[in-house]
Amino acid sequence: MTTVERLSADHLRLVVATYRDALRAHQDSINRLNVYPVPDGDTGTNMALTIESVVSELDAAGPSMAEVCRAIGHGSLMGARGNSGVILSQILRGIATTVRDTDAIGPADLVTALAAATDGAYGAVMRPVEGTILTVVREAAEAAAALDGERAGLVDVLDAARDAGRDALARTPDLLPVLAEAGVVDAGGAGFLLLLDAALHVTAGRPLPEPEPVATPAVVSHAGAGPDGDAVGDLRYEVMYFLEAPDEAIPAFKEVWAGIGDSIVVVGGDGVWNCHIHTDDIGAAIEAALDCGRPRDIRVEDLAEQVEEERWVREGAAASTDPGLPLEPVPTGVVAVGTGDGVKRIFRSLGVHAVVAGGQSMNPSTAQMLEAVEATPAEQVVILPNNKNIIPVAEQVDGLTAKTVRVVPTTGIAEGFAALLAYDPQSTVDANQAAMAEAASAVVAGEVTQAVRDSTWDGGPIRQGDFIGLTRSGIRAADATLVGATCALLDAIVGDDHELVTLIEGDGATPADTRAVREWLAEKRPAVEVEVHRGGQPLYPYLVGVE
Repeated sequence: MTTVERLSADHLRLVVATYRDALRAHQDSINRLNVYPVPDGDTGTNMALTIESVVSELDAAGPSMAEVCRAIGHGSLMGARGNSGVILSQILRGIATTVRDTDAIGPADLVTALAAATDGAYGAVMRPVEGTILTVVREAAEAAAALDGERAGLVDVLDAARDAGRDALARTPDLLPVLAEAGVVDAGGAGFLLLLDAALHVTAGRPLPEPEPVATPAVVSHAGAGPDGDAVGDLRYEVMYFLEAPDEAIPAFKEVWAGIGDSIVVVGGDGVWNCHIHTDDIGAAIEAALDCGRPRDIRVEDLAEQVEEERWVREGAAASTDPGLPLEPVPTGVVAVGTGDGVKRIFRSLGVHAVVAGGQSMNPSTAQMLEAVEATPAEQVVILPNNKNIIPVAEQVDGLTAKTVRVVPTTGIAEGFAALLAYDPQSTVDANQAAMAEAASAVVAGEVTQAVRDSTWDGGPIRQGDFIGLTRSGIRAADATLVGATCALLDAIVGDDHELVTLIEGDGATPADTRAVREWLAEKRPAVEVEVHRGGQPLYPYLVGVE
């Protein structure tokens, strides 16, 4: 392959597409660098989703360098997911802004672009922390700048940046105690190096690195500095939204946020800002935006319960209406969020008109929810989010459509099923909302999943591979076996006044497991009736509803 001396607009498109492919290939190994005990879809997934947005924007862009750079900047800002995705968006925007007026990117242009990428990354966080992606980007840019830009070739600059970035990544545990305690390097930094690998693949034909196995991190506390560039502390919620506000209002907005949380990222310009914070006060985080502008596409995630839903990402987490769904117009329709063929089948049987694929950490967007509402053959629509992180997103839909939309704040699939038993398609949306919410509130919801690494809970240690039982209040049970954890969870949440236990089987639950759980209930809670449904949901062998 002939070495590329200058990157044209077409070359830059190819670098971005190659980077997308590399991130997808390494997504799981980057996710594994995270240090929480439940399956976690954080850094690798968020960076991959961010670059997917850039590629989509490039598909509609013109051929010139300016048009390509404009698409990279806009796509990365609007598609940024999570802290790592927002920092990546600033790196890409820094590069794009620097080279947009060139016909082709030469060595000196690249040196300048990497310096701008560093400035953008550091500017994205209010309290930069070394030992993160910030360190990796900065040291890569410094190594590139140390070369003679007039004599070094494009590949020379990329090689110098890649080698320095690799060394910086290896040293991140020395700079950040939480990484040293877990025995891993920074996830965001690992994701950034793939951008340089993609550029070397395009310019010099270098093969892309293969994903390497990642050892399970050791037990760590949830406090300390987060691997994406800011302190995480003990704050519970991650709040993200786009803010439409004048640029001059943003400094005051940042000051308000500085008082209510950390891991703060506010990036953008020209009246549109991508905002991210970790906080315990969701209301204050959103009210700060209302004081200076208009927030939209609000997303809230529970940092203590984030789980990776990789299958949902691969399926596109897209809203869809099944051809078999009821399509006759009705006064009030229903949209529900869920995944798994069995769960969707049960929703259909209970009258749901459209199912949006999504769940715990892979939350569907407002646009996907809106698409499902518009496809529903009713002028009034109830949304069942079936996850507390999705409730704020669902509540945005009413203001975006001519239809009347109400949200029943269900936090789990079992609550969604219970709510649907009170659904009357011939009644008004407000009457349905009240009746369905009352039915859902009577359910105690639980779920069983598998720990992906060692950790601890109030009941003792958790080892990688153990099964853990969770409720809204956190971990309630842990056991080496699925049956043991499920029965321990039921023991904790099923009381003498309960009448019905619903088990929704997911991937990993066998008929023998379910039979053993039913036998335990028959012995320990003989007055309780048991219903079993095959949901087919990933990662959660059992979802539980108690009424």
